[in-house]
Amino acid sequence: MVEIKTDAAMDAMRVAGRVVGQALEAVRAAAAPGMRLRELDEVARTVLREAGADSPFLGYRPSFAPTPFPAVLCVSVNDAIVHGVPDGSRLRDGDLVSIDCGALVDGWAGDAALSFTVGTARPEDQRLMDTTRRALEAGIAAAVVGARIGDISHAIGSIGRAAGYGIPEDFGGHGIGRQMHEDPAVPNDGRPRRGMILRHGLVLAIEPMFLAGGRNDYYAAADGWTLRTTDASRAAHFEHTVAVTDEGPRVLTTA
Repeated sequence: MVEIKTDAAMDAMRVAGRVVGQALEAVRAAAAPGMRLRELDEVARTVLREAGADSPFLGYRPSFAPTPFPAVLCVSVNDAIVHGVPDGSRLRDGDLVSIDCGALVDGWAGDAALSFTVGTARPEDQRLMDTTRRALEAGIAAAVVGARIGDISHAIGSIGRAAGYGIPEDFGGHGIGRQMHEDPAVPNDGRPRRGMILRHGLVLAIEPMFLAGGRNDYYAAADGWTLRTTDASRAAHFEHTVAVTDEGPRVLTTA
């Protein structure tokens, strides 16, 4: 069931979203060659704790997961697309890192993600990240009253396909509010003018993820969580929690 939020609820979600934005900025600033992935998770935990926020990631166990998620941060490196488990492995110069974080404050959720390179970026990685970020911006711009879910999907997918990138079909954006994952689903590719009509108060997590190799398929790693490209090509992931309002899209997860 789709829940339409009140203006007060959207303001409350902005509080949670600000914490998410602060956590992502802190993690990005801390990331450096030699740092362990679990140390990045500790950075995010500190931001959440100091803000009085809980994590919707920690202990989360959807139907596909063999175990509850053990961290507050997803850290996906190079060929990992999403849901990377932060472990003891170390970052290296040139790694493409995608981080995804959520926060719960007073019962309301925020969820966002970004990608960056540790040290020196390869030109092809920079292009991948720039294109994925541009697709997020296009998806946000399409999230207006009177449009449809398919308009967001088409805005994202047309940019990814034009660039020759793959788009995993089973993972995309979603509604968000009291729960991190709510209806409706927001695919990252689709036909315009299809699907649910967008109304003031609908809040969505919009999150394009593109695969550099051009293939759409992926596989789950041995941890049961991390999704990797089948051709070992790199992936990028950007996300914001966005409220549809009569005044236009309102991004809730900036710092």
